[in-house]
Amino acid sequence: MINFTRIQWMIQKPHKVATFFGCIGKDHFGEILKKKAEEANVDARYYEQNEEPTGTCAACITGDNRSLVANLAAANCYKKEKHLDLDSNWELVEKAKVYYIAGFFLTVSPESILKVAKHASENNKIFCMNLSAPFISQFFKEPLMKVMPYVDILFGNETEAATFAKELGFETDDIAAIANKTQNLPKENVKRQRVVVFTQGKDDTVATVGDKVTMFPVVDIDQNTIVDTNGAGDAFVGGFLSALVREQSLEECIRAGHYAANVIIQRVGCTFPEKPNFH
Repeated sequence: MINFTRIQWMIQKPHKVATFFGCIGKDHFGEILKKKAEEANVDARYYEQNEEPTGTCAACITGDNRSLVANLAAANCYKKEKHLDLDSNWELVEKAKVYYIAGFFLTVSPESILKVAKHASENNKIFCMNLSAPFISQFFKEPLMKVMPYVDILFGNETEAATFAKELGFETDDIAAIANKTQNLPKENVKRQRVVVFTQGKDDTVATVGDKVTMFPVVDIDQNTIVDTNGAGDAFVGGFLSALVREQSLEECIRAGHYAANVIIQRVGCTFPEKPNFH
């Protein structure tokens, strides 16, 4: 959800440019999520069920480091046939031009991911995915590699990239080389060359531009102003996508991502000012 609130925040208007699908319980936390999505002007279409309560997550912040303890609960209960396949929801998928799915969802409903990914590929739309965490490449490699041929833009950080490379036998720990090898993995829609974007915290972001790998410096910041790095990666993706949906260049997408991440790490929690100061 952070990605989608960042997209809307960066774009401002029109409202509800992004639609979010997910699963919640019929409970207090579910109502909070619905309220927050409405406040952020995000069109959230939740699958609401009674099997599990809405998922929660505790964030432990120590200096500029963080650790998460997640109770996935309802997040594990998403059902393709009970939500994605509904005509009213699939119509929203068909209307969209850009799709973004976190790798975490591979643990829940890979069949949903494939349905959306194939639709994007067949209609020459943009399908984006995030490696999300090292364990996805380690323990969910099979469903990940089934989706990979449909991925037009792949996001990840340096740790996730290194684990992905190890699992695929790339025999290199150089992030630029990993980006290049990942770009050249088999792809269904040959009309779009895959773009690979790997962030590295305060170090340069690595991205494939055409057949080359380019380094993009992040925004300079006084390390003492960093108060909470939680959500920085999601903010980067949200900023990136806000420029992508406006059909801006890759360089501009990355600049927007860097800006959004820079803002969030200087604030406590996944919060942001009323309006972005991005030009």
